[in-house]
Amino acid sequence: MNEAVKEAIRTGKTALGIEFGSTRIKAVLVDESHAPIAMGTYDWENRLENNIWTYSLEDIWKGLQGCYKSLTDDVEAKYGEKLTTLGSLGFSGMMHGYMPFNAVGELLVPFRTWRNTMTEEACKKLIPVFNFNIPQRWSIAHLYQAILSGEDHVKDIAFFTTLAGYIHWKLSGEKVLGIGEAAGMFPIDSTIMDFDQKMLDQFDGLHNFDWKIRDILPKVLVAGEPAGVLTAEGAKLLDSTGTLQPGVPMCPPEGDAGTGMVATNSVAVRPGNGSAQHLHFRYGGTGEGYGKSTRRDRYGHHSRRYAGSYGTLQQLYLRSECLGKSSGRMCRELWRKSR
Repeated sequence: MNEAVKEAIRTGKTALGIEFGSTRIKAVLVDESHAPIAMGTYDWENRLENNIWTYSLEDIWKGLQGCYKSLTDDVEAKYGEKLTTLGSLGFSGMMHGYMPFNAVGELLVPFRTWRNTMTEEACKKLIPVFNFNIPQRWSIAHLYQAILSGEDHVKDIAFFTTLAGYIHWKLSGEKVLGIGEAAGMFPIDSTIMDFDQKMLDQFDGLHNFDWKIRDILPKVLVAGEPAGVLTAEGAKLLDSTGTLQPGVPMCPPEGDAGTGMVATNSVAVRPGNGSAQHLHFRYGGTGEGYGKSTRRDRYGHHSRRYAGSYGTLQQLYLRSECLGKSSGRMCRELWRKSR
Protein backbone atom coordinates (compact mmCIF):
# COMPACT_ATOMS: atom_id res chain seq x y z
CA MET A 1 0.00 0.00 0.00
CA ASN A 2 2.79 2.43 0.95
CA GLU A 3 4.58 1.75 -2.32
CA ALA A 4 1.48 2.74 -4.27
CA VAL A 5 1.16 5.93 -2.24
CA LYS A 6 4.85 6.71 -2.73
CA GLU A 7 4.44 6.31 -6.48
CA ALA A 8 1.41 8.62 -6.44
CA ILE A 9 3.44 11.24 -4.57
CA ARG A 10 6.42 10.95 -6.93
CA THR A 11 4.29 11.12 -10.08
CA GLY A 12 1.88 13.81 -8.92
CA LYS A 13 -1.22 11.61 -8.85
CA THR A 14 -2.49 13.54 -5.87
CA ALA A 15 -4.71 16.50 -5.04
CA LEU A 16 -4.05 19.05 -2.33
CA GLY A 17 -6.72 21.13 -0.66
CA ILE A 18 -5.94 23.92 1.79
CA GLU A 19 -8.65 25.53 3.91
CA PHE A 20 -8.25 28.84 5.74
CA GLY A 21 -10.49 28.53 8.79
CA SER A 22 -10.90 31.24 11.39
CA THR A 23 -8.61 29.57 13.93
CA ARG A 24 -6.76 26.91 11.95
CA ILE A 25 -5.39 26.46 8.43
CA LYS A 26 -5.72 22.86 7.28
CA ALA A 27 -4.13 20.98 4.37
CA VAL A 28 -5.16 17.52 3.18
CA LEU A 29 -3.39 15.54 0.47
CA VAL A 30 -5.43 12.77 -1.18
CA ASP A 31 -4.64 10.08 -3.73
CA GLU A 32 -6.56 9.21 -6.90
CA SER A 33 -9.16 7.28 -4.90
CA HIS A 34 -9.74 10.41 -2.77
CA ALA A 35 -8.26 8.70 0.30
CA PRO A 36 -6.34 11.08 2.62
CA ILE A 37 -2.63 10.23 2.68
CA ALA A 38 -1.16 13.20 4.56
CA MET A 39 -2.23 16.36 6.35
CA GLY A 40 -0.88 19.56 7.80
CA THR A 41 -2.18 22.26 10.15
CA TYR A 42 -1.31 25.71 11.36
CA ASP A 43 -3.09 27.50 14.20
CA TRP A 44 -3.75 31.19 13.86
CA GLU A 45 -6.11 33.80 15.24
CA ASN A 46 -7.55 37.08 14.04
CA ARG A 47 -6.93 40.23 16.01
CA LEU A 48 -8.98 43.36 16.72
CA GLU A 49 -7.15 46.41 15.39
CA ASN A 50 -8.82 49.83 15.26
CA ASN A 51 -12.13 48.04 15.91
CA ILE A 52 -11.58 45.83 12.83
CA TRP A 53 -11.25 42.05 13.01
CA THR A 54 -8.33 41.28 10.72
CA TYR A 55 -5.36 39.13 9.77
CA SER A 56 -2.28 40.83 8.36
CA LEU A 57 -0.77 39.83 5.04
CA GLU A 58 2.20 38.56 7.04
CA ASP A 59 -0.18 36.37 9.04
CA ILE A 60 -1.67 34.96 5.84
CA TRP A 61 1.62 34.00 4.20
CA LYS A 62 3.24 32.77 7.38
CA GLY A 63 0.16 30.65 8.00
CA LEU A 64 0.05 29.23 4.48
CA GLN A 65 3.74 28.34 4.44
CA GLY A 66 3.55 26.91 7.95
CA CYS A 67 0.59 24.72 7.05
CA TYR A 68 2.24 23.53 3.85
CA LYS A 69 5.47 22.73 5.71
CA SER A 70 3.46 20.73 8.24
CA LEU A 71 2.00 18.75 5.34
CA THR A 72 5.34 18.09 3.63
CA ASP A 73 6.85 17.05 6.95
CA ASP A 74 4.01 14.55 7.32
CA VAL A 75 4.62 13.22 3.80
CA GLU A 76 8.31 12.77 4.43
CA ALA A 77 7.78 11.19 7.85
CA LYS A 78 5.24 8.67 6.54
CA TYR A 79 6.65 7.85 3.12
CA GLY A 80 10.21 9.14 2.97
CA GLU A 81 9.31 11.27 -0.08
CA LYS A 82 9.63 14.97 -0.83
CA LEU A 83 6.62 16.65 -2.36
CA THR A 84 7.86 18.01 -5.68
CA THR A 85 4.64 18.05 -7.68
CA LEU A 86 0.87 17.72 -7.36
CA GLY A 87 -1.92 16.58 -9.63
CA SER A 88 -4.12 19.52 -8.64
CA LEU A 89 -4.40 22.24 -6.02
CA GLY A 90 -7.27 24.19 -4.53
CA PHE A 91 -8.01 26.66 -1.76
CA SER A 92 -11.03 27.49 0.32
CA GLY A 93 -11.44 29.95 3.14
CA MET A 94 -13.71 31.86 5.42
CA MET A 95 -16.21 33.52 3.14
CA HIS A 96 -17.15 37.16 2.65
CA GLY A 97 -15.02 39.97 4.01
CA TYR A 98 -13.20 42.69 2.11
CA MET A 99 -9.76 42.88 0.50
CA PRO A 100 -9.52 45.87 -1.90
CA PHE A 101 -6.41 46.41 -4.05
CA ASN A 102 -5.17 49.24 -6.22
CA ALA A 103 -3.88 49.01 -9.78
CA VAL A 104 -0.40 47.85 -8.69
CA GLY A 105 -1.76 45.15 -6.40
CA GLU A 106 -1.36 46.91 -3.05
CA LEU A 107 -3.89 46.19 -0.31
CA LEU A 108 -5.61 49.50 0.34
CA VAL A 109 -6.96 48.79 3.85
CA PRO A 110 -6.36 45.90 6.26
CA PHE A 111 -8.32 42.73 5.48
CA ARG A 112 -11.82 43.05 6.97
CA THR A 113 -13.03 39.57 7.86
CA TRP A 114 -16.54 38.16 7.94
CA ARG A 115 -16.66 38.79 11.71
CA ASN A 116 -16.99 42.56 11.33
CA THR A 117 -20.49 43.93 11.93
CA MET A 118 -19.90 47.47 10.78
CA THR A 119 -22.02 47.55 7.61
CA GLU A 120 -25.56 47.88 8.98
CA GLU A 121 -26.16 51.20 7.21
CA ALA A 122 -25.05 49.76 3.87
CA CYS A 123 -27.24 46.70 4.24
CA LYS A 124 -30.32 48.76 5.08
CA LYS A 125 -29.81 50.75 1.88
CA LEU A 126 -28.90 47.85 -0.42
CA ILE A 127 -31.70 45.46 0.54
CA PRO A 128 -34.57 47.61 -0.83
CA VAL A 129 -32.56 48.48 -3.95
CA PHE A 130 -31.84 44.83 -4.78
CA ASN A 131 -35.00 43.39 -3.18
CA PHE A 132 -32.57 40.79 -1.88
CA ASN A 133 -31.14 40.25 1.57
CA ILE A 134 -27.55 41.44 1.98
CA PRO A 135 -25.95 40.30 5.27
CA GLN A 136 -23.41 42.53 6.97
CA ARG A 137 -20.55 40.09 6.31
CA TRP A 138 -20.94 40.18 2.51
CA SER A 139 -18.19 41.86 0.50
CA ILE A 140 -20.58 44.18 -1.31
CA ALA A 141 -21.87 45.43 2.04
CA HIS A 142 -18.30 46.25 3.09
CA LEU A 143 -17.64 48.08 -0.16
CA TYR A 144 -20.83 50.13 0.02
CA GLN A 145 -20.23 50.96 3.68
CA ALA A 146 -16.80 52.27 2.73
CA ILE A 147 -18.51 54.44 0.10
CA LEU A 148 -21.10 55.72 2.57
CA SER A 149 -18.41 56.42 5.16
CA GLY A 150 -16.40 58.44 2.63
CA GLU A 151 -13.30 56.29 2.90
CA ASP A 152 -10.58 57.72 0.71
CA HIS A 153 -9.31 54.37 -0.61
CA VAL A 154 -12.49 53.60 -2.57
CA LYS A 155 -11.53 55.79 -5.54
CA ASP A 156 -8.34 53.74 -6.00
CA ILE A 157 -9.91 50.28 -6.04
CA ALA A 158 -8.94 48.24 -9.10
CA PHE A 159 -9.94 44.83 -7.69
CA PHE A 160 -11.46 43.41 -4.55
CA THR A 161 -11.85 39.83 -3.43
CA THR A 162 -12.05 37.39 -0.53
CA LEU A 163 -9.28 35.63 1.36
CA ALA A 164 -9.46 32.49 -0.83
CA GLY A 165 -9.58 34.65 -3.93
CA TYR A 166 -6.51 36.57 -2.79
CA ILE A 167 -4.46 33.43 -2.16
CA HIS A 168 -5.49 31.97 -5.53
CA TRP A 169 -4.63 35.20 -7.34
CA LYS A 170 -1.16 35.40 -5.86
CA LEU A 171 -0.38 31.75 -6.60
CA SER A 172 -1.85 31.58 -10.12
CA GLY A 173 -2.16 35.17 -11.36
CA GLU A 174 -5.89 34.60 -11.97
CA LYS A 175 -8.52 36.91 -10.47
CA VAL A 176 -11.30 34.35 -10.21
CA LEU A 177 -13.67 32.80 -7.65
CA GLY A 178 -15.72 29.65 -7.53
CA ILE A 179 -19.40 30.40 -7.74
CA GLY A 180 -20.09 29.45 -4.12
CA GLU A 181 -17.46 31.85 -2.82
CA ALA A 182 -18.60 34.51 -5.30
CA ALA A 183 -22.12 34.19 -3.89
CA GLY A 184 -20.79 35.61 -0.62
CA MET A 185 -19.47 38.69 -2.37
CA PHE A 186 -22.44 39.70 -4.53
CA PRO A 187 -25.79 38.09 -5.46
CA ILE A 188 -25.59 35.37 -8.09
CA ASP A 189 -28.03 34.73 -10.94
CA SER A 190 -27.99 30.92 -11.06
CA THR A 191 -29.59 30.83 -14.51
CA ILE A 192 -26.35 32.20 -15.97
CA MET A 193 -23.95 31.14 -13.16
CA ASP A 194 -22.64 34.69 -12.78
CA PHE A 195 -23.24 37.86 -10.82
CA ASP A 196 -26.74 39.26 -11.26
CA GLN A 197 -26.46 41.86 -14.02
CA LYS A 198 -29.50 43.86 -12.96
CA MET A 199 -28.11 44.22 -9.46
CA LEU A 200 -24.69 45.14 -10.82
CA ASP A 201 -26.30 47.95 -12.79
CA GLN A 202 -28.32 49.03 -9.76
CA PHE A 203 -25.19 49.20 -7.65
CA ASP A 204 -23.39 51.34 -10.23
CA GLY A 205 -26.29 53.77 -9.92
CA LEU A 206 -25.39 54.27 -6.26
CA HIS A 207 -21.88 55.70 -6.74
CA ASN A 208 -19.96 58.17 -8.91
CA PHE A 209 -16.55 56.54 -9.09
CA ASP A 210 -14.73 55.89 -12.36
CA TRP A 211 -14.86 52.09 -11.91
CA LYS A 212 -17.80 49.81 -12.63
CA ILE A 213 -18.56 47.12 -10.07
CA ARG A 214 -18.30 44.34 -12.69
CA ASP A 215 -14.76 45.44 -13.53
CA ILE A 216 -13.45 45.22 -9.96
CA LEU A 217 -15.09 41.91 -9.02
CA PRO A 218 -13.41 38.54 -9.68
CA LYS A 219 -14.53 36.40 -12.60
CA VAL A 220 -17.01 33.71 -11.56
CA LEU A 221 -16.18 30.08 -12.40
CA VAL A 222 -18.07 26.86 -11.77
CA ALA A 223 -16.63 23.54 -10.69
CA GLY A 224 -14.49 21.93 -13.37
CA GLU A 225 -13.59 25.13 -15.20
CA PRO A 226 -9.87 25.86 -15.53
CA ALA A 227 -8.72 28.40 -12.95
CA GLY A 228 -5.05 28.70 -13.88
CA VAL A 229 -1.91 26.89 -12.79
CA LEU A 230 0.61 27.38 -10.03
CA THR A 231 3.17 29.89 -11.28
CA ALA A 232 6.86 29.88 -10.44
CA GLU A 233 6.29 32.85 -8.13
CA GLY A 234 3.28 31.12 -6.60
CA ALA A 235 5.24 27.94 -5.95
CA LYS A 236 7.82 29.92 -3.99
CA LEU A 237 5.07 31.61 -1.97
CA LEU A 238 3.60 28.24 -1.05
CA ASP A 239 6.83 26.30 -0.54
CA SER A 240 9.63 28.52 0.73
CA THR A 241 12.16 25.68 0.23
CA GLY A 242 11.68 25.74 -3.54
CA THR A 243 11.00 22.00 -3.68
CA LEU A 244 7.52 22.21 -5.19
CA GLN A 245 7.57 22.75 -8.94
CA PRO A 246 5.18 25.12 -10.79
CA GLY A 247 2.59 24.13 -13.37
CA VAL A 248 0.10 22.44 -11.03
CA PRO A 249 -3.52 22.89 -12.26
CA MET A 250 -5.66 24.87 -9.83
CA CYS A 251 -9.41 24.73 -9.29
CA PRO A 252 -11.59 27.78 -8.61
CA PRO A 253 -11.19 28.95 -5.00
CA GLU A 254 -14.27 28.27 -2.92
CA GLY A 255 -15.81 29.25 0.39
CA ASP A 256 -16.13 27.19 3.53
CA ALA A 257 -19.91 26.83 3.12
CA GLY A 258 -19.65 24.89 -0.12
CA THR A 259 -16.55 22.92 0.77
CA GLY A 260 -18.01 22.04 4.15
CA MET A 261 -21.18 20.65 2.64
CA VAL A 262 -19.29 18.69 0.01
CA ALA A 263 -16.87 17.31 2.59
CA THR A 264 -19.72 16.09 4.79
CA ASN A 265 -21.73 14.78 1.82
CA SER A 266 -24.62 17.05 2.78
CA VAL A 267 -25.47 17.88 -0.83
CA ALA A 268 -25.13 14.46 -2.42
CA VAL A 269 -27.84 13.65 -4.97
CA ARG A 270 -29.64 10.93 -3.06
CA PRO A 271 -32.52 10.40 -0.63
CA GLY A 272 -31.58 11.57 2.85
CA ASN A 273 -32.81 12.44 6.29
CA GLY A 274 -34.91 15.49 7.07
CA SER A 275 -32.02 17.79 7.92
CA ALA A 276 -30.12 16.90 4.78
CA GLN A 277 -33.23 17.36 2.66
CA HIS A 278 -33.80 20.82 4.15
CA LEU A 279 -30.19 21.67 3.41
CA HIS A 280 -30.51 20.30 -0.09
CA PHE A 281 -33.63 22.31 -0.76
CA ARG A 282 -32.45 25.49 0.89
CA TYR A 283 -29.26 25.53 -1.12
CA GLY A 284 -30.99 25.44 -4.48
CA GLY A 285 -32.94 22.17 -4.81
CA THR A 286 -36.28 21.97 -6.55
CA GLY A 287 -38.28 20.61 -3.63
CA GLU A 288 -39.72 17.60 -5.38
CA GLY A 289 -40.38 15.85 -2.09
CA TYR A 290 -38.40 13.96 0.49
CA GLY A 291 -36.92 10.62 -0.47
CA LYS A 292 -37.05 11.23 -4.21
CA SER A 293 -33.62 11.55 -5.78
CA THR A 294 -33.38 13.63 -8.97
CA ARG A 295 -30.54 14.62 -11.24
CA ARG A 296 -29.26 18.04 -10.26
CA ASP A 297 -26.04 19.91 -10.81
CA ARG A 298 -23.46 20.70 -8.12
CA TYR A 299 -25.57 23.54 -6.78
CA GLY A 300 -28.82 21.61 -6.54
CA HIS A 301 -30.43 22.86 -9.74
CA HIS A 302 -32.73 20.56 -11.65
CA SER A 303 -31.95 20.41 -15.35
CA ARG A 304 -35.43 21.59 -16.32
CA ARG A 305 -36.68 23.57 -13.37
CA TYR A 306 -35.18 26.05 -10.92
CA ALA A 307 -36.39 27.05 -7.49
CA GLY A 308 -37.30 30.49 -8.75
CA SER A 309 -34.39 32.48 -7.34
CA TYR A 310 -30.64 32.78 -7.07
CA GLY A 311 -30.33 29.27 -5.68
CA THR A 312 -26.56 28.81 -5.64
CA LEU A 313 -25.36 27.41 -2.32
CA GLN A 314 -26.26 29.72 0.54
CA GLN A 315 -28.20 32.13 -1.65
CA LEU A 316 -31.67 30.62 -1.61
CA TYR A 317 -32.41 30.93 2.09
CA LEU A 318 -31.31 34.58 2.03
CA ARG A 319 -34.15 35.62 -0.26
CA SER A 320 -35.93 38.51 1.40
CA GLU A 321 -39.34 36.84 1.16
CA CYS A 322 -37.99 33.88 3.15
CA LEU A 323 -36.71 35.85 6.11
CA GLY A 324 -38.40 35.01 9.38
CA LYS A 325 -40.14 31.92 8.05
CA SER A 326 -39.62 28.41 9.32
CA SER A 327 -37.68 26.13 7.01
CA GLY A 328 -40.70 23.87 6.66
CA ARG A 329 -42.99 26.69 5.54
CA MET A 330 -40.32 28.10 3.25
CA CYS A 331 -39.77 24.73 1.60
CA ARG A 332 -43.49 24.23 0.99
CA GLU A 333 -43.90 27.67 -0.54
CA LEU A 334 -40.87 27.42 -2.77
CA TRP A 335 -41.83 23.91 -3.82
CA ARG A 336 -45.25 25.16 -5.01
CA LYS A 337 -43.58 27.98 -6.94
CA SER A 338 -41.20 25.56 -8.62
CA ARG A 339 -43.94 23.30 -9.97
